[in-house]
Parts: sequence; structure tokens; C-alpha cells
Amino acid sequence: MAVLAGFAPADGGGRWEVGGRMAPGTTAKAGKLRQEAVSLATVARETGVSMSTVSRIVNGKSGRASAATVARVAEAIERLGYRPNPVGRALRRRASRVVAMLAPNLDNPAMAAIAVSTEAALRAAGYVMILCDTHDRPELQDDYLQAMRDQFVAGYVMVSAVRSRGLEQALGRGDPVVFVARRNPLGGGAYVGIDNRAAGADAADFMLAQGIDRPAVLMAAQNISSTAERAAGFVERLVARGVPESEIRRASAPGLSHIEIGYAAARILVGAGGWPRGLLCVSDLIAYGAYRLAVESRLEIPRDCRLVGVDGNALNRWIAPWLSSIRIPYESFGGHVLEQLRLLWSGAATAEIHVPHEALP
Repeated sequence: MAVLAGFAPADGGGRWEVGGRMAPGTTAKAGKLRQEAVSLATVARETGVSMSTVSRIVNGKSGRASAATVARVAEAIERLGYRPNPVGRALRRRASRVVAMLAPNLDNPAMAAIAVSTEAALRAAGYVMILCDTHDRPELQDDYLQAMRDQFVAGYVMVSAVRSRGLEQALGRGDPVVFVARRNPLGGGAYVGIDNRAAGADAADFMLAQGIDRPAVLMAAQNISSTAERAAGFVERLVARGVPESEIRRASAPGLSHIEIGYAAARILVGAGGWPRGLLCVSDLIAYGAYRLAVESRLEIPRDCRLVGVDGNALNRWIAPWLSSIRIPYESFGGHVLEQLRLLWSGAATAEIHVPHEALP
């Protein structure tokens, strides 16, 4: 699935769909035009000048046009509500204002939150965003990378990217690529995300502060860099504080749905040694799955087992008040993504940006 975010549908020839109420003093004729596609031709017809003159004025190049003509065109643009189509202009100039975001599993609230934040930052800077759901599949990721290249996008935002041939080719060409939430699977590159090891370590400190000295951890079998680092940081901190590594139980399950993974991994863990007093789930959705099994097992959460997640899903206070979750401020990611893209566009060096997470009290 690909979705174009940030602007209304338009054709490729500079036309823009405009609607809404008429401004005070607007004529009925203009009001009718506002309900139709307002184009350069519309403005030219209303002002009695050529389309080329209108185009130059729109682009800040008035040329030989008189001050009166410039003022008349500017008034018509404002009155009619004309807005240039950034996609059409980009395709004609090969200077795109469109950025592609490729993200997996957009039904995951974390992915949606990153998309919302990034789209808002890009829109405020005059860019529009195409959003593609890769479903964590390398071949689909490559299909979208090629499709977006065909659209002359200015850059790519790769949220939780997977290793693929198309990604390797894009990086080999020097395409502007920012990796978000999960580091570049091929190594290096501009990155925006939290320090996942530190988040895992904070979860361990929280458990120990609650008197839980033998917590366990649930992971996905396809344990990619971000969640693997959370689990590693958790175990490393527990060991550093005196918990024998052999006594830290771990369980994982295959799949792409973290809720299903949480349920299945919890069953494996519990079947092998019962419920622990504390359980780190490397994402909130994994915690939701574990909670389902706890309810079926007639456990009382958090009294019988403290569940700790990582994400800080905004829905938690409504549907999961039982969950202690390390909050990731996804709403701030967009500004950092834009910052990295601008560095790439200018040819400047980039570095990893670690956005501070909010530790548990």
C-alpha cells in the first residue's frame, strides 16, 4: 500500500483541486471557479495575460511584467485560491519536493506515530510525503524503492528497513536515505532513533527497584537490531548488577505481528518454567500478547507479574493501564528526520541521532 500524504489529489499539469467557502467580496463567478480545478490557465484567463507570464510571476520571475500586472496576477491567485502542484512541478524540473517513507506494518501504532511526525515536519518545510507499507518484506521494499525512484523523489525515509538488493543499490548510487527506528541493515548511514541498549538497561533497573531479581524477557525470533539491542541492554544491566545470566529466562516466537509473537513467546516461557515476577517485552504490542495469555491463565497483572514494554503507546492509558512502558517520543522524530535529509541534500556529513527516551519512574 502506498499513500500520498500532505496535499490534495491533482493531475500532473499544474492543476490543483480547490474547494471551500468564498472569501468576503468574492464574486459568484470566482466562487464557481473555486469549486473547480484552478490552474495557471484559469489565472491567465481571469487576468487577461499569458500563461507564461503567470508562470513566471508564480515562480518569482516577473521579467518584463509591469508592477500593475504583477499585482493583478497576485490578486487573482489569492482570490481564486490557486496553489501550484508540487509533484507536477517536481516532475517537470526534476527537482522534487516529494519524500518517500517506507515503513513496515502500519497497523503498529509506533510506525503510524513515526509517519505522522515525519509527514508534519516535511509538510511544514514545503515537502510532501508518499507513505509505503513494506510489510517487512525485502521484495516489496525493493518494489517501492524502484517505484519511488521512478517518481523522482528527493529522498527516502526507511523505517525499520530490511536488507535487500534494492536498498544496496540505492545506497550505492548515493541516494539520500535516512534510517529510522532500526539502523541500516547494511551498516552506516544517517539514523534517527533511541539508544535501545540504554532503554533495556533502564527496564532492568526498574525491575530490580521493584524487588524483581529474576525477570525474564520476550522477543521476536526475527530479532532485528532495535529490539535485539533492547534485550541485550536488559540482560547486560542485570548481569552487571549481580543477576546470573543463566537465570535470566528468554523466549521468542516467529512472525511479524508483535501481538501474536507476545502471546506465543509467553506460552513458551511459561510452559518451560512458569510465570516470572517480571517480564520485559521488547515492544508494547508484545506486552499486549503476553497480557492476553496472563488473563487466560487467571493471573492478575501487575500484582502477579510486572509487564514492562517499550514504546509508550498513547493508547496505553486507555486500554493497558496495567503496563509499565518506556516511552519513545515519536512525535519528535520528524524534525530530526528532516534535519538528516537536509544534511544529505547539502552533501554534509551525518551522524546517528539518539532521541532521549523517557525512563520509568
